[in-house]
Amino acid sequence: MARLAQTAGLTDVQQEILSTVRDFVDKEIIPVATELEHRDEYPQAIVDGLKELGLFGLMIPEEYGGLGESLLTYALCVEEIARGWMSVSGIINTHFIVAYMLKQHGTQEQKDHFLPRMAAGDIRGAFSMSEPALGSDVSAISSKAVKDGEEYVLNGQKMWLTNGGTSSLVAVLVRSDEGHAEGTAPHKSMTTFLVEKEPGFGEVRPGLTIPGKIDKMGYKGVDTTELIMDGLRIPADRVLGGVTGRGFYQMMDGVEVGRVNVAARGCGVAQRAFELGVRYAQQRHTFGKAIAQHQAIQFKLAEMATKVEAAHAMMVNAARKKDSGERNDLEAGMAKYLASEYCKEVVEDAFRIHGGYGFSKEYEIERLYREAPMLLIGEGTAEIQKMIIGRRLLEEYRFQG
Repeated sequence: MARLAQTAGLTDVQQEILSTVRDFVDKEIIPVATELEHRDEYPQAIVDGLKELGLFGLMIPEEYGGLGESLLTYALCVEEIARGWMSVSGIINTHFIVAYMLKQHGTQEQKDHFLPRMAAGDIRGAFSMSEPALGSDVSAISSKAVKDGEEYVLNGQKMWLTNGGTSSLVAVLVRSDEGHAEGTAPHKSMTTFLVEKEPGFGEVRPGLTIPGKIDKMGYKGVDTTELIMDGLRIPADRVLGGVTGRGFYQMMDGVEVGRVNVAARGCGVAQRAFELGVRYAQQRHTFGKAIAQHQAIQFKLAEMATKVEAAHAMMVNAARKKDSGERNDLEAGMAKYLASEYCKEVVEDAFRIHGGYGFSKEYEIERLYREAPMLLIGEGTAEIQKMIIGRRLLEEYRFQG
């Protein structure tokens, strides 16, 4: 039987990369993921293995020491990694978004300085938009940068920073009213700063504190933190792109490809849930036969597999659209919305197939059941995706009357 979620038209190089990643997931991630997740332990050995595979530089151009691969290749690798343990894909995702923003928007000096070390995995990236008083309303950011000679002084509190402790480079979005007339739209007076820091918790550089990890329902192992800036001084040459006021657009560009990544994570988690469900259904017997032989379970498996296929197809389409250089916010929004919703549903159906055992921490589906809800929120809620989709549809289908 063919595996679900196959991708047509891949090159030999892409197939080789995916085969290598799949083997790594099966041998190095799946056997230890649940134990590490229950301990909320950072998967250092797994991360080191991914570094050796070159995955931290997968989309970084070859001239900077990366592999120069496409967003599609990256998304398919993320899908495989999330199939093993979603937290590991989160460690890579924030790094990838920062590298992508540098590649697309950084000055030549910034690219030369950061990208080779990011490709090698020696610098790990994280990005920060959210604050305690806001989530989806990015325009309400209150953290602020004020020019002081050849430096900027940053103050404010950021929230939900993935890789906040383990990263050494954080792209931080703040308000920067300097040079902008009063009444300028909020999104036109935001700037992204490239903040270098030491990994760890506490005061990681003068004026910058990373408190301890936020205790979460799921998505464990990876560190999620706050970021507190109190008189943090950043040189002017660490403004992403060298010009203030462009931060909102830079971040949205990064989040757009991040949505493809989240869709890929949803596909990977859903695939694993299906694998667990279909296997358990053939092992568990009731009324004298395997529960897989009961029509009710076969209907569930059919629905689950169809959702896995549909989400994968939309994710691949969104990645290919971005790789072609075309605008893909509609496709990325649709893929992220569908994949995260279907992931939640497939995981719940696999949980139901497991019956009472699904509630036991001895079974892997228990972990997936706690992890799936994060995808409903990350890189924009379902409601935000629907707003994006709706607005884009009205642009495409504008009634001329």
